[in-house]
Amino acid sequence: MEKFQDNVFLIGPMGSGKTPIGRHLAKALKLEFVDSDHVIEQRTGADIPWIFDIEGETGFRRRERAVIEELTRRNGIVLATGGGVVIDPLNRADLAKHGVVVFLQASVDKILNRTAKSQNRPLLRTEDPRARVEQLLAARDPLYREIADIIIDTDKRGVRGTVIQILDRLRSKDETAGGGKPRSSRPSRVRRPETQTR
Repeated sequence: MEKFQDNVFLIGPMGSGKTPIGRHLAKALKLEFVDSDHVIEQRTGADIPWIFDIEGETGFRRRERAVIEELTRRNGIVLATGGGVVIDPLNRADLAKHGVVVFLQASVDKILNRTAKSQNRPLLRTEDPRARVEQLLAARDPLYREIADIIIDTDKRGVRGTVIQILDRLRSKDETAGGGKPRSSRPSRVRRPETQTR
């Protein structure tokens, strides 16, 4: 595929594969890959759990907001975001305005399976991880859908299969839009489920 002429922003819950999928997608699109959580850790000099422990979720979200505002204004990147990035309406506005937003879906069971051995998930440090994941999905799923241009179900696909699916959908969008329209002239998004990818 020729170099893609837009940013691609990956959103979705923890365990949906945003980072590994993002790396492979960026390579296929000949774009730079950026992980917003990794940028926060690099700039803070501490990992995400430590930031949550010391500053709380409010402190982390403040740092995340500053990073998202900066990164979404760059050109030619595939950006993997944190699962809670959509909580802040300013983040949602920036993501929707400056790139193609891809929502990577994952079921509760798949999220728990993929994150079972992870030590870097502060929101899952609870006696009942399943209840916590269900709570997070209930609150965030409508926000993911609000800004999603493309919705991909990752439950039954590995990284390669998911990347192929995203590439196919990006090609379809590019052809429909005529290949090179500025974002300001793109038609308004229709917020409805995309049944072929669920």
